Amino acid sequence: MIEDVSESNLNELLPLIRRYQEFYGIDSICDKKNYDFFSRFGAETDIGCQFVWREAEKVVGFATVYLTFTSTITAKVAVLNDLYVLPDYRGRGVGRKLIEHCRAFARIKGAARLQWVTAPENTEAQRLYDLVNARKSSWYFYAYDV
Repeated sequence: MIEDVSESNLNELLPLIRRYQEFYGIDSICDKKNYDFFSRFGAETDIGCQFVWREAEKVVGFATVYLTFTSTITAKVAVLNDLYVLPDYRGRGVGRKLIEHCRAFARIKGAARLQWVTAPENTEAQRLYDLVNARKSSWYFYAYDV
């Protein structure tokens, strides 16, 4: 079952956010900082929302969508910034359902598309993305610390 993340269930999500950050090799993970950052998002905001998948009273996956704009198609876009499912629950359709939910959310919010990036070595996620018939981009992702 998919739920919007709110103050009532954010604390249940924090351990998964930590695991997701550990997966991507983040050195300085801070639960308080995560709580402060992610508590800003919600279905009624214009910046984005988080969703969790709950199975048998346990949060086992989540997705984060940020709303922004792109000049190339002069439109609002939704960025699927985070998608994580606990290893024991992978291969059961949880990730796919979260992606489709995020796509519907993007449509409701008036976005022209849902887009995301992933690490080249994250082949497990890429198999899922190929299954949902998402177009793979040839663009390169750059980051510049400020």
